[in-house]
Amino acid sequence: METQIFGHFIEESSEDMEYLKIGLLPTCLSIKQSWKTNGLSAEFIADYVQTFFVGLPKNTKAPIPIQSKYAVKYIANELLENAMKFNDSTSQRFIEIAFKLYNNKLIFHVTHDINSKNVEKLKKFLQLIFSKNPQDLYFDRMEANAISDEKGSGLGLLSMVCDYSAELGWKFEISKHDAPITLTTMVSLNI
Repeated sequence: METQIFGHFIEESSEDMEYLKIGLLPTCLSIKQSWKTNGLSAEFIADYVQTFFVGLPKNTKAPIPIQSKYAVKYIANELLENAMKFNDSTSQRFIEIAFKLYNNKLIFHVTHDINSKNVEKLKKFLQLIFSKNPQDLYFDRMEANAISDEKGSGLGLLSMVCDYSAELGWKFEISKHDAPITLTTMVSLNI
């Protein structure tokens, strides 16, 4: 199996941490129902994360107040929507979203199979992210979206970087056989 890493990808650690993992099988619901499930899953994750910060003073040094369940919900929902949108429809693999709570970071991992025709488009976008200023790219993409209905503009990912100072990473796992490519998208937030 060949593995390719892009960006700031953090591998899973065996140290003690709080974590939660949810698996969704996109083929068992209609697209409309799946979209609603994304929102419900994101809301659940945000509520779950928030319980660790109830009663604590707000951390004004963090790029985002991690107590904000709306930031966590936004990121979880964006990651799930991207996974549903670009999932390999022939795959029977669950879309898995996990978050891990460390002392100084909250890390999301979303893993799913991706169709090979979407891989090259995604890699071109990743090269663009790493070669341009994220703020400039965000505004370029907003302007482009205003005049077209482009699928997969990357605005959600760029918003995570620009609005929440998130670090992003991707891991592609490519089997030597004719199996789908497994993609893990990682988002890391300092707390």
